Amino acid sequence: MKVLILGGTRFLGKAMVEEGLKRGYEITLFNRGNYKEAFSEVEQLIGDRDGDVSQLENRKWDVVVDTCGFAPHQINKVAAVLGNSIEHYTYISSISVYKDWIPLNIAEEYHLQSMPPDRLKNVLKDVEEGKISPYEHYGTLKVLCEAEAEKYWPGRVLHIRAGQLVGPFDYTDRLPYWVQRVAEGGNIVVPGRPDRPIQLIDVKDIATWAFDMMKKRKAGTFNVTGPDYELTMEELLNTCKAITNSDGQFVWVDEQFLLDHQIQPWTELPLWIPESFPLEGETQPWKMCISVKKALDSGLSFSPLEETIHDVYQWEKARQDSKRKTGISREKEQELLNSWLQKKKKDTV
Repeated sequence: MKVLILGGTRFLGKAMVEEGLKRGYEITLFNRGNYKEAFSEVEQLIGDRDGDVSQLENRKWDVVVDTCGFAPHQINKVAAVLGNSIEHYTYISSISVYKDWIPLNIAEEYHLQSMPPDRLKNVLKDVEEGKISPYEHYGTLKVLCEAEAEKYWPGRVLHIRAGQLVGPFDYTDRLPYWVQRVAEGGNIVVPGRPDRPIQLIDVKDIATWAFDMMKKRKAGTFNVTGPDYELTMEELLNTCKAITNSDGQFVWVDEQFLLDHQIQPWTELPLWIPESFPLEGETQPWKMCISVKKALDSGLSFSPLEETIHDVYQWEKARQDSKRKTGISREKEQELLNSWLQKKKKDTV
């Protein structure tokens, strides 16, 4: 199978390339060339889907994997060149397309994000002109990207609405923060309640399932996260503790206390969305509970959590850079711990 991967050198794309090579497929990468050393053994076409895509002209591939389409004009630009020279298109979308995460077991038919037409027109123009980042309207633009791909390849697109991706080379540093912090030991600030549900999926598992689907030319829209049971934050952290042989002690801090102390969800304390997060027009608590039944019925399976944590820990130990994109500083964490313990002491008096 001849495979074109748009992106393909960092995290999920890297896992896709490795899976394709393992299966003996002929892989071509198209990206800006910022990480050319990642896969020197495969063909690499240099270009920019915000600019020059001429390297894709007059070429034919069986399937395309789009790991980095963030705005509809990017889909449009690639589609105008590829046209019918491909049989199948896999688009990596996101569970962020959903209006909210309030109900339990959100399925693929749930309400999607949108915005008023006049505002949307301005947003699309500003994104295409580079005036704003597509990440500012990530979910809404992913919805439009799905529709754009379907317009060009109706019935031939596999839309993967991915949840939190984890594994080695995770440049978001969300799970890596917790693995590293638990490994360091001591008293560790953890948000909310121990049995708070959490969903995540190893990039290897998405890559395996996606290529199984591509091989059969399966199309449609699928939520792809995991695992296939209710994973709690406590189980996740206890697994980190066991894998890293840590003496860490978890201090479970009330969500409202964290918010009152201006602790930023998802960034300073990764993988945390407050269960009572304020949302315009809504009073129900947020729940990280996306249904993956459709993907499971199509063959999605999961690596053991212990294996994923082990892989991330080994990668963390080998990292040369000390900078992290997410996570609370140790100084701020200690201040927070002191304040929390003082509050608990007063509450017991």
